Amino acid sequence: MTDVLVSLGNWNWLIFGFILMALEVIAPGVFLFWLGLAALLVGLISFVTVISWQIQLVMFAVFAAAAVPVWRRLARPKPEASASPFLNKRTEALLGREFTLEKPIIDGNGTVRIGDTVWRVAGPDTPAGTRVKVVQVDGANLTVAAA
Repeated sequence: MTDVLVSLGNWNWLIFGFILMALEVIAPGVFLFWLGLAALLVGLISFVTVISWQIQLVMFAVFAAAAVPVWRRLARPKPEASASPFLNKRTEALLGREFTLEKPIIDGNGTVRIGDTVWRVAGPDTPAGTRVKVVQVDGANLTVAAA
């Protein structure tokens, strides 16, 4: 086996790298690409300098291991500002906003109309028509305080 590796010389790394990159196209997963890139680097370096095949294997292992953190850093999703940050979090968008009570808060419970929806609110007893501020959300229940 070592005779085959030695007889191919520097070309074996380039061929191996292109085969790995071709396999990446067939079965995408981004893993074989980095191994192929490591093989190509070893092939290019071995064209410039004369290196034994044992050192070339060690270089391939080092480049392949170094490619993992590079890949993880490049593959990490970039945090981007969402056009609608409260999508699927409607109640969180209500925190800090002020509304007018539709029904008075009696014994800690009342209602407020927000858009076309009536929400249950909890808070201190307050007459209808009073402006209240949402201070806490718990599911579909809002806790309010006098504004």
